[in-house]
Amino acid sequence: MRFTLPRIVPALALVLVGSTFTAPAQASAKEMSPGLLTAMTSAFGLTEQQARLRLEKEQRASVLAPRAEAEAGTAYAGSWFDEARNRLVVAVTDQAAARRVEAVGADTAVVGRSAGSMAAQKNRLDALSATGAVPRAVASWHPDPRTGTVVVNVEAGKQTAEVAAFLDKARQLGTITVRTEGVQQPKPFAAGTVGGDPFYTGNVRCSIGFSVYGGYVTAGHCNVGAWNVYGWDRSWQGEFVGSSFPGNDYGWVRTGGGWWTVPVVLGWGQVSDALVRGSWEAPVGTSVCRSGSTTHWHCGVIQSRNETIRYEQGDVHQMAGTSVCAEGGDSGGSFITGDQAQGVTSGGYGNCSSGGRTWFQPINEILSVYGLTLHTA
Repeated sequence: MRFTLPRIVPALALVLVGSTFTAPAQASAKEMSPGLLTAMTSAFGLTEQQARLRLEKEQRASVLAPRAEAEAGTAYAGSWFDEARNRLVVAVTDQAAARRVEAVGADTAVVGRSAGSMAAQKNRLDALSATGAVPRAVASWHPDPRTGTVVVNVEAGKQTAEVAAFLDKARQLGTITVRTEGVQQPKPFAAGTVGGDPFYTGNVRCSIGFSVYGGYVTAGHCNVGAWNVYGWDRSWQGEFVGSSFPGNDYGWVRTGGGWWTVPVVLGWGQVSDALVRGSWEAPVGTSVCRSGSTTHWHCGVIQSRNETIRYEQGDVHQMAGTSVCAEGGDSGGSFITGDQAQGVTSGGYGNCSSGGRTWFQPINEILSVYGLTLHTA
């Protein structure tokens, strides 16, 4: 049954989250929303039975991933969900670690560099960017466990001498993979004031992320310095207690004025509204869905983690890249896998007519920074 937002009395309004739906570790895909299965079949060309199987395998992979990483120790090089095999794959740097990881139920791949080594290289690129030494045509970079390299994304057709010089510096820090196909400069997905089911601050419209006890989390760039936040009916909803952008892209709003929170992600009538039961971090390769006040519900795949993306306003670190589309006003909205919260929409490029990419700020970092507790069912 669809969870409907009352629009009669502001005191009865609900703070809803625009996000995807992730299943709890203990839940079966049989318990998931029928609407989610419909969205999965449409987004990935699966039958309902195949969608159920994938969701079950993805949630097992999410639960297994932390244990597998612990078994790998310093040889850990990252992990991903292999959709062809419906298995968690853990990259390691030696065979002894591979045997330990396989013993707990994950597949393995032996690569040349550890996650620590790739992260150190990424951090050095971050530091180089902070000095202004990175050309604007360089859109982002992230460690890639599949190749054991740091992937540097450069806008197509902009391989200038300046870009070439930067790539040479990047190679001196470690092995890189340069990607250009389809790469565009990302931008935040905030928007000017228009109608819809958003929240407003200043002259900006954004989307609510996830309910926490006392309020909700959203994107930091949605706080334009006005601090006060207003709901869909323009009644006072609360205020930003904290926010960070650039560097990070997160913030949290303490609600008041009769607004209260529920552990629900709005399905916009496209799918059933989804309950939020936790925040297990889904591996790269896992399906993910997004809910926002402009383009509503869309699904895709998590393509990267710990990615540095370059907005005009400055770099943002430790982001997760996806194949999901979004548009202006979707900023702050929810990313969810099954019934597990993943993060809040930050920005990207493209649109939901021709396609595009979107990044999200991982939810667990936001909860940790502000000492918040996710409101769960």
